[in-house]
This record gives sequence, structure tokens and C-alpha cells, in this order.
Amino acid sequence: MASIYQSIEILSKEKGIDPQIVLDAVKDAMLAAARKHFRSTEDLVADLDETTGNIQIYSLKQVVEAVEDPVKQISLSAARKLDQEAEIGNEIRIAKPTEALGRISAQTAKQVILQKVREAERDTVFSEFQGRQGELVNCVIKRLEGQDYIADMGKTEARLPKKEQSRIENFSVGDRVRCVIKGVERGGKNSGVIVSRAAPELVMRLFEQEVPEIYDNTVAIKACAREAGERTKIAVASRDRDVDSVGACVGMKGMRVQSIIRELRGEKIDIIEYSDDPVQYATKALSPAKISRVTIIDAGEKHMEVVVDDLQLSLAIGKRGQNVRLAAKLIGWKIDIKSEEEKRRELEARMPDMVISGAPVSVLIDYALDEGIVEQLVGAGIGTVERLGSMTPEELESIPGIDENTVEQIQAAVVAYYNQYDAEQAGSPEDERAPADAESIEEAIDESTLRDQMEGNGDLETTTAFESIETGVLERDIATHEAALLEESDEGEVLDLGRVEGLSGAPSALRNFVQSENIREDDQSDTIEKSGHE
Repeated sequence: MASIYQSIEILSKEKGIDPQIVLDAVKDAMLAAARKHFRSTEDLVADLDETTGNIQIYSLKQVVEAVEDPVKQISLSAARKLDQEAEIGNEIRIAKPTEALGRISAQTAKQVILQKVREAERDTVFSEFQGRQGELVNCVIKRLEGQDYIADMGKTEARLPKKEQSRIENFSVGDRVRCVIKGVERGGKNSGVIVSRAAPELVMRLFEQEVPEIYDNTVAIKACAREAGERTKIAVASRDRDVDSVGACVGMKGMRVQSIIRELRGEKIDIIEYSDDPVQYATKALSPAKISRVTIIDAGEKHMEVVVDDLQLSLAIGKRGQNVRLAAKLIGWKIDIKSEEEKRRELEARMPDMVISGAPVSVLIDYALDEGIVEQLVGAGIGTVERLGSMTPEELESIPGIDENTVEQIQAAVVAYYNQYDAEQAGSPEDERAPADAESIEEAIDESTLRDQMEGNGDLETTTAFESIETGVLERDIATHEAALLEESDEGEVLDLGRVEGLSGAPSALRNFVQSENIREDDQSDTIEKSGHE
């Protein structure tokens, strides 16, 4: 039986468990076999004989004066035959013959031993790997069970389930692979270590091994989103302003990232720079698409809307929505992506439902009104400047938090708001005319001068309409001075405009007439002189 004890030590070393756990398992197995063989309700106990190395089965009985239960009790006289020092109340151990245990009992003991050893092994594995989730480990494919791979990790075996495999990867028995520890299952059929080749932590651990700046914490990995076998987006940030985080991960001529891509069997990797600004972060996460604008719909619920050019929409969404889906996982926001045309149609559809109810109270912030006061007004149900301007000071003071000084600030802001419209109206009156050209300005000056001279000489009534004045002056003055022009022309004299009284400020039409007469007079004078000479 000494060989049993040696076998326990060998088994303990192979499984990496405590020998005492295996020994207790063997004892329990022997007790189970003895109970099944003797078919008794006796209290049995198993013990290891250190001298022989045998495991002996004993029956425990209580020493009493009067035996009531012969299975569990023994008289004092019978007890002293086994032990001379036995006393009432002591327990007597009576050895049971183990040689009587048959083949069935031995098989039962074997099953119990194996079960106990497996339980002890699972407990050991669980305690060792429980806190190592996400750790990169090297494995060797040992066998294939259904669609799952069983990998050898050295001390124990690990399971690579179908759902944790990349769809573009296939392995054969004996292949060496790098995986990350996904978790540890303590009970059930698939208990043990679960490893993964599809988790985003695998890409992060590979970058830590390939990029020294990440290993020494100069560059930090902020987030990673992955669809195994197709595409990965990883966000990095630099703690040193002199170190380019994206460039460090790419490496010279892309050597670092290409090494990781080969490990992942050609999976595409997008490396972007992390930003605390969600708008800028989303713009970079949706690369290679170019974003037109980003609108945050609800910051609390982390919901944003992204608008892209019509030609960039398919690129932003990606194949089967992969690009926008990975971007949403990476930044942790819900993203609604729309094209410019789609956004325009949406706004056009909403136009009939949009009702202009007046300027919001928030515009008064631009007129030196404190934001806290605006919040109090909005909380009181006053949403527009028009509503605020129609309220009396007493009504304003009835609002909680609004005192007399606050009312004065509100009134000053409202007055300043409406004064801007008064200034605009004063700067562009309704009766403003288009600027006159040079000729119209000259005619206006001539008409004004002529009217003043006529009024000064008493020739015209000031109440006469300007059109009548102009017509009367032209008809009468032309008739009056025509005779004088003709008389003087007979004497061969040239008409001087200065001699014509009242015509120094005449309109341009009258001056043109006079000039034409001067020209005619000159022609007549030349004709007379030529005739006389002849």
C-alpha cells in the first residue's frame, strides 16, 4: 500500500495541487467504497497508516454502560478487550477489513478520487487565473472538440470557443497562437480557462508589445473597438507633447502596425488620435470619411448627429455599416449619420410646423443680462422677450429670486434690445430716395435759384406749383426777350447773357435757347459784314 502514497505525490505534482487534497480525496473514496460494501450505518473513518503507508478503515463506537444501539455503541467490558484504558464516554476505533472490498468498491473509489482531483484542479486554476483577464498568453493547439479548440497553456488546458475565434483564422494541431485570457469558468461542462482571439484586448496587448512608447506609458491606449477579422479602430493619446501618438504606433514605414496586422491575418487597423472634445473625437473616429458638421443632440444620453457630404455618405457608413458602428463603440456615443441632401429634406419637411413665437429670453444675455437671471425667468415660464416686456415691475418681483435691482437690470436689457431696431429704422427711413445724378442736381440748383430770383422781383407767387413756375417763366421770358434779341441782332451786336436781367439763374433749357440765339446772331453778323464788303 506504500505505492498508493507515492502515487498521490506524483498525481499532485502533475496536476499542480496540494497532496493533502489528493489524500483527502482518496480517504473519501475509501469510505464511500466501504459503506457500499458493508451496507451499514456505522460511523466510518479513514486514516493513513504512516508506518505501512496503508489507508485503513475504522468503525467508531461510543463506550456506554448499557448498550441501546449496538451499531454505534459498545459496552465497557467489550471496549476494554480492545483497549485496556477504555472508559465510559470514550470512542473506540474498530478496524474494518479492507481486503474484503471487491472490484465494484474499487471502481467506486476510483471515480470518487478522480472527481475530487478534478474539483481540486478547477479550484486551483480558478484561483490562479481569476485576476488575469485580458492578459496575453502563448498557447499550443492540442485538439479540436467540435468547433472549439483546446489549447495547452503549460500547467493547464484552455478552451478557445467558436465565438472567440476570428472568422478568417484556422488552426491545426500543434500551431502556436497568442491569445488573451477572456475569463475562467469554475463549474459546468466547459469549466476552466477561456481564451480569445476576437477580443479587442488582444489588439491592445499586441500594441503594448510592439510599441515601446505604450509599454513605458508615454503613449496611452484610450479605447479600442473591434470586429475580429475585418476592422479595428484604436484611439491613442500622448502624455508627451513632443511624441506623436499615432506616428509611434505606426512606426517607421509602418513596420510596427504591419507586424500586428500579420499576427491578425491581415485585419485592417485604424489608428486615431484621442480627444476630450466629443465633436473632434467623432470626426476623427469616422475617418477616412470627411465630416461636414457634428451636432450634439443630447449630451446626457450621449447622442449626436453627424452630417456628411452626399459623396462621403457611403464611406462614412462603411460596408454593412461597419465604419459608423465601430466609431460609435469607440467613442461611446450614439451616432445618427445623414447626408446634406437628407438633412435639407428633413428641414424642409419641418418648416411648416415651425412657428416663430418671438425672440427667446436668452438673447438678452448679449445685452448684459446675467445667465442666472435668464434661467430664473425661463423657470418661471417666461420664454420670450415680448412676454417679458409686457410684464409690470410688480409681476416681475413676484418671481422667486427677482428683486428690485434685478427688475432694473431686466428693464435695461429689454430697452437695449428694442433700441437696436429703432436705430435700424432711423438709419433707413421709408421716404429715402435714390441719389441723384449730376445733371439732376444741376437742374435742381438752377430751378431753386430761378425761383428765388422770381420771388425776389415779385414776378411770381410763392404759392404757385413748381411745374407752373417753370412753364410760365420759359414762355414769358422767351417771348419778352425774343424782341430784344432780334432788335440788337439787327445792329450786329452779340447778345450778352449778363445783360439779360433775370436770366443769370435760368434753367438749362432757357440758357440753351439763349446760346442758340447767340450762335444765330453771330452767323447773321458775319453775313452782313460780308455783304457790305462786297
